[in-house]
Amino acid sequence: QVQLVASGGGWVQAGGSLRLSCAASGNIFSINAMDWYRQAPGKQRELVARITSGGSTNFADSVKGRFTISRDNAKNTVYLQMNSLKPEDTGVYGCNAEVLHINMRAATLRAQGTQVTVSS
Repeated sequence: QVQLVASGGGWVQAGGSLRLSCAASGNIFSINAMDWYRQAPGKQRELVARITSGGSTNFADSVKGRFTISRDNAKNTVYLQMNSLKPEDTGVYGCNAEVLHINMRAATLRAQGTQVTVSS
């Protein structure tokens, strides 16, 4: 069985930092792109950052210069380093991973989100 688990959320004051992790496990052959997204109360889900298997990255304009995305392919894990956090960064953060199973079946895994709360 293949699964994706996000962790690392919490409460932090504005200006602080948090590091989120999202780890895939199971019968995985390879992982292509991995994304972090977030959803704030009353707002649509927003793609925060993406990293490809080759290490290319993209960020939402709202987090550029503050957030960094990285991955450890040996651990099938993607990280989101969030610095200079603002109250508007508050929300539930989740991740997606485009995986290839060992039986060569492609699938998109989605992890249950982790809450990030930034107080002013």
